[in-house]
Amino acid sequence: MARLILFNKPFDVLSQFTDRGSTGSPRATLSGFIAIPGIYPAGRLDRDSEGLLLLTDDGTLQARISHPKNKMPKTYWAQVEGVPDDAALAALRKGVTLKDGPTRPARVTRIKEPPGLWPRTPPIRFRKSVPDCWIELTITEGRNRQVRRMTAAVGHPTLRLIRARIGRWALDGLQPGDWREVDPGA
Repeated sequence: MARLILFNKPFDVLSQFTDRGSTGSPRATLSGFIAIPGIYPAGRLDRDSEGLLLLTDDGTLQARISHPKNKMPKTYWAQVEGVPDDAALAALRKGVTLKDGPTRPARVTRIKEPPGLWPRTPPIRFRKSVPDCWIELTITEGRNRQVRRMTAAVGHPTLRLIRARIGRWALDGLQPGDWREVDPGA
């Protein structure tokens, strides 16, 4: 039976088990948190992003989760600079044009800071003169740094990005660095 691990990837951790790019590198990897042989990430999460990362030992499940043709929804909590107005949110809902082409429409709403949110180390920059706001954004594609590029395209750069859900799997109280195994069919 396939194994599926839900992992809350902390900030500044690479979404891989080794850091082949720089021998002796001090960069943290998944191997510092998960010691289960034969599992691999189903998709990626940037080093400067946090939140849900799925890992599995089943290639078919990995493809179902991560292949763009499957359009699996991914929900993010983004703390953005400024407060997006209705026009900015409407642009995200319609899809924005990035350098690599237009994005699919996104579901997006302004939200309060997610309950139970852990502090980030290091904390995001705080500026008294520039407010910030949280949005929840769900996309069905996974281009490189897509959410950050989308929010910047509507004038609200992302300050902090947390993936909260992939398909039917969610963080559900997992703290940074923690993981749990779930039934992939449930």
